[in-house]
Amino acid sequence: MRKDPDKTPGIEVRDEDGTRRPSAQYDLGDQVGFFLRQANQRHVAIFSSLIAEKLTTTQWAALARLKDLQPCSQGNLGREIAMDMATVKGVVDRLVKRGLVHSETDPADGRRLVLTLTECGHETIERNLPAALSVTEQTLSPLTAGERMMLMELLRKIS
Repeated sequence: MRKDPDKTPGIEVRDEDGTRRPSAQYDLGDQVGFFLRQANQRHVAIFSSLIAEKLTTTQWAALARLKDLQPCSQGNLGREIAMDMATVKGVVDRLVKRGLVHSETDPADGRRLVLTLTECGHETIERNLPAALSVTEQTLSPLTAGERMMLMELLRKIS
């Protein structure tokens, strides 16, 4: 059974004279953002229940990526984890305050901050790696292996 195009999200509707107009109906339950937000809420709840260090998802992303990139500028870290400069600054400031990240001015460019993990930061990552892998497993648990692959491919495509 085909949906009425006037009620299908993202379908362009034209009047009899050919004039384009937006779809007449907006049902929140048909919107991609609604489902993405719900999926994210579920993921964050699972993350919060498993990560022992009371880290946020953004803090974990910063630590995990910094482990691979260090030493790394704060700006580069932000680009690597898809965070704007203001957000990554706040995340890094909190990680520095907790003793997980060391920040120092770049001697070659005083405007840049260079970040490295502290020993405590390395230990925090190591302690939480099994839980972080479990977060992904639990988040995707309602899906078959094929659906998981498809979801990840589609999310990469729209990111």
